[in-house]
Amino acid sequence: MPRISPVHWKDLAKFFEQQGWVFNRMNGDHLVYTKAGHNRPVVIPKVREVQTFIILNNLKTAKISREEYLKMLKK
Repeated sequence: MPRISPVHWKDLAKFFEQQGWVFNRMNGDHLVYTKAGHNRPVVIPKVREVQTFIILNNLKTAKISREEYLKMLKK
């Protein structure tokens, strides 16, 4: 399985928007996205490279598999 590598925050935000997550608010340098049916928000820091562990935690919160994430990034 390919490794998940750090990505720019804009690319990660774009991915979650394509998955139906909606920008809710900005808290400091963090974008907060919500989606109906999910109790917890996805939080994306505005940094040049979002670290892998943050991406994995957000995928877990959003109930999105690694395979889905990697497949969407290739498009």
